[in-house]
Amino acid sequence: MIKRSVIITAGGIGRRTGNVIPKQFLLIGNLPILAHTINEFYSFDNTLEIVVTLPNDWVDYWKSLINSISFTVPHSIVVGGVERFHSIKNALTTVHGEHIAIHDGVRPFVSVATIERCFSSLEKFEAVVPVVDLKDTIRQVNGNDNFAVDRKNFRIIHTPQCFHAEIIRRAYRQEFTENITDDASLVEQLGVKIHFVPSNQENIKITDQFDLTIAQSFIMKP
Repeated sequence: MIKRSVIITAGGIGRRTGNVIPKQFLLIGNLPILAHTINEFYSFDNTLEIVVTLPNDWVDYWKSLINSISFTVPHSIVVGGVERFHSIKNALTTVHGEHIAIHDGVRPFVSVATIERCFSSLEKFEAVVPVVDLKDTIRQVNGNDNFAVDRKNFRIIHTPQCFHAEIIRRAYRQEFTENITDDASLVEQLGVKIHFVPSNQENIKITDQFDLTIAQSFIMKP
């Protein structure tokens, strides 16, 4: 059986939620956002190797937090770097899976079905990304001009982005640049084709107070 790993990136200390505590540690329901995320991957496969990247100054806080709520899902911690790129590069030195997923720690509502589709597609493809269709009309901006574009030609990109281990390790041997937007973009620079699978609409990234309000409504759904 192919061994699988996931790197859950939670190395940021963004303030867009308006909270002093980094958003990955905020409670929704009775669990921190990051714990919800870890739970989803554990529900998918309780033998999955789970590695979490955290800011150095918040590692002890996380350990204390999960101890206080008796959160016992097994996972290891890697100290994050200056940028997300460096955090993942650090984590890649510790994981052992032949197939490796990389997921945002503040996407706690990724479904088990989405995770399954991503990993299963690695049997045929080297790089797999979950996506959803655009619903709104969009326009492209070019300087002072703008014009309509066909939304059918665009997709919203989610995580987990999943790769054969050799591919993602080779991608992260490239030099860091500011225009790296996600793992798939980095892999694409190697000439590897990115394969899409459907994501679930609830798989939102919690970045601000509005997202937190949506997240609370998801938790309260019967």
